Amino acid sequence: MTPRSMLSPDGELYILGSDVTVQLNTAELKLVFQLPFGSHTRTFLQEVARACPGFDPETRDPEFEWLSRHRCAEPHAESPKPREWNSDPGTRSGFPPIGGGRHQSRNARRGLEDVLPRGPGYILLWGGAAEEPEFLLAEEMYEGGPVRGRRPRAGRRDEALEEADWEMSAGGGSRERDCAGVSNVDSSRPNGRGPDQPSGARCPEKPENSLTRQNKSKSDMSEKVRSATVTVSDKAHILSVQKFGLRDTIVKSHLVQKEENYTYIQNFRFFVGTYNVNGQSPKECLRPWLSHSALAPDVYCVGFQELDLSKEAFFFHDTPKEEEWFKAVSESLHPDAKYAKVKFVRLVGIMLLLYVKQEHAAYISEVEAETVGTGIMGRMGNKGGVAIRFQLHNTSICVVNSHLAAHTEEYERRNQDYRDICSRMQFPQVDPSQPPLTINKHDVILWLGDLNYRIEELDVGKVKKLVEEKAFQTLYAHDQLKIQVAARTIFDGFTEGEITFQPTYKYDTGSDDWDTSEKCRAPAWCDRILWKGKNITQLSYQSHMALKTSDHKPVSSVFDIGVRVVNEELYRKTLEEIVRSLDKMENANIPSVTLSKREFCFENVKYMQLQTESFTIHNSQVPCQFEFINKPDEESYCKQWLTARPSKGFLLPDSHVEIELELFVNKSTATKLNSGKDTIEDILVLHLERGKDYFLSVSGNYLPSCFGSPIHTLCYMREPILDLPLKTVSDLTLMSVQTADDRSQLENPMEIPKELWMMVDYLYRNAVQQEDLFQQPGLRPEFDHIRDCLDTGMIDHLCANNHSVAEALLLFLESLPEPVICYSAYHSCLECSGNYAASKQIILTLPSFHKNVFNYLMAFLQELLKNSANNHLDENILASIFGSLLLRNPARHQKLDMAEKKKAQEFIHQFLCGPL
Repeated sequence: MTPRSMLSPDGELYILGSDVTVQLNTAELKLVFQLPFGSHTRTFLQEVARACPGFDPETRDPEFEWLSRHRCAEPHAESPKPREWNSDPGTRSGFPPIGGGRHQSRNARRGLEDVLPRGPGYILLWGGAAEEPEFLLAEEMYEGGPVRGRRPRAGRRDEALEEADWEMSAGGGSRERDCAGVSNVDSSRPNGRGPDQPSGARCPEKPENSLTRQNKSKSDMSEKVRSATVTVSDKAHILSVQKFGLRDTIVKSHLVQKEENYTYIQNFRFFVGTYNVNGQSPKECLRPWLSHSALAPDVYCVGFQELDLSKEAFFFHDTPKEEEWFKAVSESLHPDAKYAKVKFVRLVGIMLLLYVKQEHAAYISEVEAETVGTGIMGRMGNKGGVAIRFQLHNTSICVVNSHLAAHTEEYERRNQDYRDICSRMQFPQVDPSQPPLTINKHDVILWLGDLNYRIEELDVGKVKKLVEEKAFQTLYAHDQLKIQVAARTIFDGFTEGEITFQPTYKYDTGSDDWDTSEKCRAPAWCDRILWKGKNITQLSYQSHMALKTSDHKPVSSVFDIGVRVVNEELYRKTLEEIVRSLDKMENANIPSVTLSKREFCFENVKYMQLQTESFTIHNSQVPCQFEFINKPDEESYCKQWLTARPSKGFLLPDSHVEIELELFVNKSTATKLNSGKDTIEDILVLHLERGKDYFLSVSGNYLPSCFGSPIHTLCYMREPILDLPLKTVSDLTLMSVQTADDRSQLENPMEIPKELWMMVDYLYRNAVQQEDLFQQPGLRPEFDHIRDCLDTGMIDHLCANNHSVAEALLLFLESLPEPVICYSAYHSCLECSGNYAASKQIILTLPSFHKNVFNYLMAFLQELLKNSANNHLDENILASIFGSLLLRNPARHQKLDMAEKKKAQEFIHQFLCGPL
């Protein structure tokens, strides 16, 4: 077959440093490859060429068409010098193509590996060639380097990240961005634009080779920046030939086991910094923090907290501060090196930036970012963490930036936040046989942030006196983080360097004076950096008192981290040995396993209370790949309330793996279990590739709960739900809203659910002056206690933190199968959100039980607002929180877009301000 040239051999090409789409036309077929940023693009194409020998000598060298709109100008096109660039004397004219220098056509019988350029290249992000290529935060492009025997990268999982498509402009709502800005450039910004925004003053493009960036749609851009769903990501995947399946998995596993045979340790210098900026804009140069060391770091990991404290940032995720601080960081990186921005991720006010020296960019691969909110209802992003994971050469690295719960007495909530981040932060993989990567599944973990642990058992005066005496070790003995780590409740296996600097919180903004506000917070080491892994040496750990923008001081740590670098020759020899051994083994035997257990019983399952059962798969003498598979006519391998971890995997001979079956009932599954439409019964089918199937039985019983029960059902339950016969619970749950209204005159049900009254009454008696009510999460064990009190009617035993009861109320409203404002009224409510009279008419048309609940909740929220001087609540906060709970989109799995969210907020806002 004869590939046809799709691109002039003399044409220079600059590739966007994220996903790359390549088209190859042959006489027989047309192939399109989508190669994500970080994949081994050149290796892939070389191996394709080797698989296609005997090119027609009459045909030009085979070349691929890179399906990207981001190319340079034509080779001989004239392009004016951009007006905003600063050119260093002696700068060579023109950009090199990928790998440097154009490749001239040679003998066509040479493989594609001779045609493809080598080494990292550059992209002029805004297009066009220039005589003097010193450019303004232009993008440096690179392909994945020779990272071997590791896991492929994958697409994003979190819905919040799915919403945040990266566009070329640095819009305030963007939360995750790929690719690379080169730092140390002119700080001017034409037209007030940020560093990632296009400007006509920067780099003109030929009209036929470019589109106006402002007119690009999100879906258009997302194809270039998101991970591909299927890709070949390393040479091991290619060279194991035959098929991309079990054999490839075996090769990778053996390569990981034999890693020391073909790698050596090389030190790279990492700068890790954290700064809580208290919602301020940058007012001073950050170089005293970011560039304090003599040697330029190889990698920068820079984290911020409280980037924006406005309610708009909290509820709608938009903030101009993102762009301001990104620009400030980019301009303050070490002046002795140029850096490429690899990734940028933000969750409300928590932001993390990752930069590498441009010479290392080719060896960065498998870049992924994730976010976890641990605020109210375990979702809000006012507290939580963001993380970036990547491969540097052959070492996997995960960087986590977190902002944990505040206040001295809340160390248990901080511990809970840490555990939530660890359990929920998962990076999916392309390889379907591999489970998602967790934070702990990395060679090196760097954890930074405002962890908010305080000094305990000492009053403010004593703390300040010890600081003045520089008796840091005496003070450190009372540090909550030290105490909790020593108790092994958090950060197990992590290390923190010796603290030789004074506490970094809390100062009067703009000074080095301790807090003189009415609250007079005690000084504390809130801002910390910890690490976990081998071959890590901390060179410095310090605060930076010169920066006075915030009530916190920034903290930095510099590390030498030993990274495994591949010796290409030894790698190929190791790979060949593995492939030869597999050739001998292949088809010799049929895989078989033994299971330690096949029947599992979950007793007394409760709403949102996780239960787990485990078993072990023991493998015999043949490598095998296992997977739980769907039963006929079913969409998943198990029911929605059950999960197997891992659900698929690979086992080497004589190895074993423990499988955990997790049973968790939530709002999506509770109603059917309450009604009896579903039961805790399932059969799992464990399938071995090239082997037989094994059947596992799951059984149990569910304890009905008010959570997940309809409003009208609960109004008919005068007795606690757990005191009623299951048949009665089932019948009432299945009863329609209309039937409930018709029966109400005969059976005299309650006007509102007693469980709702219990929670609201508790808050009314105990929490109307509680600061941050409905904004701070409760404690997990206390929710279990609250649920049990509601389901058993033991109201006198209800004793919990105000925040825990408030969160339980929100979870209760969220769990209603039909929201307080019925789905049928949703669109009408949005349409009349600016008309209070029309809005009240809609409420009057609701079923009586729903109307009663709505009015009851509004009356309670108005009572809270009467105490706003103490609880600091306002109409906007409450409308934002309750708007998305009381008004839900009828397309139940569709999240409200920004316009709908604001209309829902406005609808509720009317009732908080006006008479009921």
